[in-house]
Amino acid sequence: MFRYLCHYAHDHLDFRLQELTSAASLAGLGTLTLTKEYDHPDCTLSPFFVVDLLSEQHAVKLTARSILMKSVCELWGYGSTFGALVDSLKQFPAARMEEYCRPDSSFKITVETFSKKVSQSHKVQLIDRLQFLPLRGKLQLTNPDYAFCLFQDYGCNPNTAPSEPYRWFFGRLVADSQREVVDQYSVKKRHFIGNTSMDAQLTFLMANQAQVQKQQLVCDPFVGTGSILIACAHFGAHVVGTDIDSRIIRGTGKSSRAGENKTRGPDDNLRSSLRQYGLESKYMDILVADAAQSIWKRKPLFDAIITDPPYGIREGAWKIGSKKGKDHSVPEHLYVRCYVLCFSYTHSHE
Repeated sequence: MFRYLCHYAHDHLDFRLQELTSAASLAGLGTLTLTKEYDHPDCTLSPFFVVDLLSEQHAVKLTARSILMKSVCELWGYGSTFGALVDSLKQFPAARMEEYCRPDSSFKITVETFSKKVSQSHKVQLIDRLQFLPLRGKLQLTNPDYAFCLFQDYGCNPNTAPSEPYRWFFGRLVADSQREVVDQYSVKKRHFIGNTSMDAQLTFLMANQAQVQKQQLVCDPFVGTGSILIACAHFGAHVVGTDIDSRIIRGTGKSSRAGENKTRGPDDNLRSSLRQYGLESKYMDILVADAAQSIWKRKPLFDAIITDPPYGIREGAWKIGSKKGKDHSVPEHLYVRCYVLCFSYTHSHE
């Protein structure tokens, strides 16, 4: 059993543990054990999680799906002071350390801080203080064989950060996570968007929570511009969706981009967005339908249903009805004569 340090971005703090649990389940690792002895007693928002894993391959599998995690390192040392860190590093198994300190290898050391910025000269001084480590390889800042990380944790409030960090961590970088997809799939770069297009990072978090996998069939009953389904398609799922607003489905109406006073074209649809990312083969179909009136057979059909229901804030709440406002169910064979109307839904706690 080896100990690994998971370093998280300071985003969506409430989803960190849930995503870690989902990633472990997808990787077949079962229930993870978080090591509490490294927790800071006064900071529940720390970006550092320590977990025990059987192998380095398990650590790599964790990062293969994580969006919030920045990296994972094999933990070599920990301390509440630099001196304690040095003592901890000296207790790390020498044989394990020697494997990554060969003279014919290259390496680099990076310094990262949380809740406080330090100068580059200060980082260099910290690296110089690590000269006791048996790193006999060549220093190489670009594409080294091995990368090592020194982390300083100054607590959770940058306004009251102490002069010295609360915690020190040192380890060997094992893998970086998938955070680059957040920028790759950014809504700002997407061809087709709407007023309610969801942030890319949230859509990938939702796909991870649902543990979406290759060859699955995923449905979004409030598909809109398809942000959630794009994330699911990235993970290899086939996607299908429904929406009551035919203008979104068919790519008609005015563009939602600020400053663009033009109408949408034939390529303004989910299929074109999937094509933009090379995922068109994952597209099944998008249907105009009212989620309140089920159109699906009453049998298992989808591996996952993931959606962000409308709240009537940026877009109104819609349902199928008649222009005369009659309140009755519409037979399926008459749907072609129905119109999409805007109504105020009532909320019940029953």
